[in-house]
Formats: sequence, structure tokens, C-alpha cells
Amino acid sequence: MSSPRKRAAFLDRDGVINVDHAYVHEIENFDWVPGVLEAARRLHDAGFELVVVTNQSGIGRGYYTEADFEKLTAWMKTRFAEAGAPLAGVYFCPHHPEKALPAYRTDCGCRKPEPGMLLKAVEELGLDPERSVMFGDKPGDCTAGRRAGLPERVLLGTDGLGRPEPSEDATAAFASLAEAVASPWFERFVEDFS
Repeated sequence: MSSPRKRAAFLDRDGVINVDHAYVHEIENFDWVPGVLEAARRLHDAGFELVVVTNQSGIGRGYYTEADFEKLTAWMKTRFAEAGAPLAGVYFCPHHPEKALPAYRTDCGCRKPEPGMLLKAVEELGLDPERSVMFGDKPGDCTAGRRAGLPERVLLGTDGLGRPEPSEDATAAFASLAEAVASPWFERFVEDFS
């Protein structure tokens, strides 16, 4: 008998996990959004696999390399693990349809709002999209979540500041990941989709 598919919390990176200083690719410029690691631990403790899905067109634009991104990602994964919130995966899209070097200039299916990164994670990690949630700070993050079949898509304030107006594809809105997981919405979601 096969084991049941796992539920996931998909997290955008810039603006949700770290302050979006634009094209963050060095550890010294990576500032955590307050409360994000504690919130991630709460998600993990509630049975969610944590998966980062992030557009990284700075690679395609030539601002930094995939190796730079991987170095920062390895450091970030270690910090998550130390906080009791290990990341099951980190998926990134280096492409841009217009503003990129030729090798990265493409209208791909992985750059959010397209769902490619989420669908790849679902397949590779054995996730259940029908019991999963997307947390992002841009409406396109929520659109990607809807297109991937996620019932809950939460729009957060960029850098944990201010509560955004819900977008068409967002099912809830909070100032930060910390606020979202401390809310009655989260308790209902965990219960309804357990």
C-alpha cells in the first residue's frame, strides 16, 4: 500500500522569507522577515512539507550566477533546519521572457504566475496539491498556486509590512507569514485539510 501524499506549504522567497532588497544573492544582504522562521516551524509541526518556489530573474539578467544562488540557498536551508523547519525543496526559475541573457530568455512554464515550479515539486516530492497552500507577496504567486490546484493561496504584505488587499486568486491576506499561522484561518485550514 502506498503512503498518502504529503501536504505542503509553498513559500515565495523575496518579500516572504527575506526582505526584498531586489536581487538578493549574498548572505550579508539577506535580512529575515521578522517571525518567519518561527512561523515556518509551526507549519512544519502542523505536518506541512516546506517548499520554496522563487522567481530569480537576476540570474537570467546576469546580475549573479546560479552558483551564487545555490550558495545562498545552502546557507538559508541550514538556518531553516536549525530553527526546526527543514525545507523539503527549493525550486527557482532563472528565466525572463524579455529581460534576460539569450540562454535564459524564454517564455517558460516555471516563472510564476505559471505553476511549473509547484507542479515539479508536487511530482518530485510526492505532495498533495489539494491539501496544500501557497504563501506569496505578489498576486502572481497566488495565481501560480491556483493553477497548480492549491485550495488556499495567501497573499502577504511584502517584507511583512501591511496587509495587502486580496487579489482575485488569493483566498486570504495577512501582513506576514507569522500573522497567518497565528490566525484562526490557519487553525481552520489545518483542520479542514488534514
